[in-house]
Amino acid sequence: MKVLEFPFQEQRNVVLTRIASVREVVLGAPLKLLLRHLASKTVAPNVDKLVALVHRPNESFFLAPQADKVTVVYPMRFQDSIDIVLATSFLQEFVEARRTAALNNAPSCMWSPVPPLELKGVNADALDANAGFVTFVVFPRHVEGRKLDKTVWSLLTFHAYVSYHVKCSEGFMHTRMRRRVESLIQGLGPC
Repeated sequence: MKVLEFPFQEQRNVVLTRIASVREVVLGAPLKLLLRHLASKTVAPNVDKLVALVHRPNESFFLAPQADKVTVVYPMRFQDSIDIVLATSFLQEFVEARRTAALNNAPSCMWSPVPPLELKGVNADALDANAGFVTFVVFPRHVEGRKLDKTVWSLLTFHAYVSYHVKCSEGFMHTRMRRRVESLIQGLGPC
């Protein structure tokens, strides 16, 4: 079956992409400002030592801007107990993967079950993370030129990236368990 594509289809996709990018523009503005200053190795004026950006209802990630780096900390929260276990495992592997030679130029990444020192003095409710804390350290080389937009996008969508992979892992395991149960049932034969 062939899908008909109308001339307005391409324009429609452009409009939908722009609408979907509203979140990036709104949430990304303060992040982009801090990272632009990092590219010029300065600290944005009138900015606190720790900036909280709300990315989901009642959830924030934190930025600690300095002239030579910006530290980004994500308290990782999940609702389901299985998701918590999978996310913790995924994040630990994520940090290990960052240490490979192919990813030498990526921002450094750390995972910890306790809040990092950058979050000292933050309200305890904001630090309620059941899957630990992920910290990225972004240096000027990560935001030079055309890298800025990609870095902003990656940081803004990090929690969604982790959530997606956790749900995919859970789905994969459920599929394997169903196949295993089916093979065991077939092995038992008719009763």
